Amino acid sequence: MDKLSHYRQLVQQLMIRYSAYKPAHGEIEVETIFDEVHNHYQLVNVGWENETRIHGCPMHIDIKNNKVWIQHNGTEVDIGDELIEMGVAREDIVLGFQPPYLRPFTKFAAVN
Repeated sequence: MDKLSHYRQLVQQLMIRYSAYKPAHGEIEVETIFDEVHNHYQLVNVGWENETRIHGCPMHIDIKNNKVWIQHNGTEVDIGDELIEMGVAREDIVLGFQPPYLRPFTKFAAVN
C-alpha cells in the first residue's frame, strides 16, 4: 500500500473512532466527512441542545504532499501522538493550526 492510501486509511480510522463519542446532552449527531478526492477529513457535530442549534467541527485533517496536516483539533487529546501510534511518521505530521514560524518548535514537521 502506498503512503497516501495508508495515511488516508489511518486518518479515517481515527475519525471513525472519535465519531463514536456522542455528546451526553442534546440531540447531537457526530458526522464523519471524508473527501478522498481532495484529501479533506472532518468530524462535524450537528443537532440541537434545547433550543440552541449546534454545528461545529471539532476535528479537521488534510493530507497534502503525503503529509498529514492537523488543521484543527478541538478535542482534549493530542491526535498527533495518536496518529504516530497508529503508524504515521512524526516527520509527516504538520500542525496546520500553528503559524509557520512556530512549527520548527513543535515536535512535528516544520513545513511552510
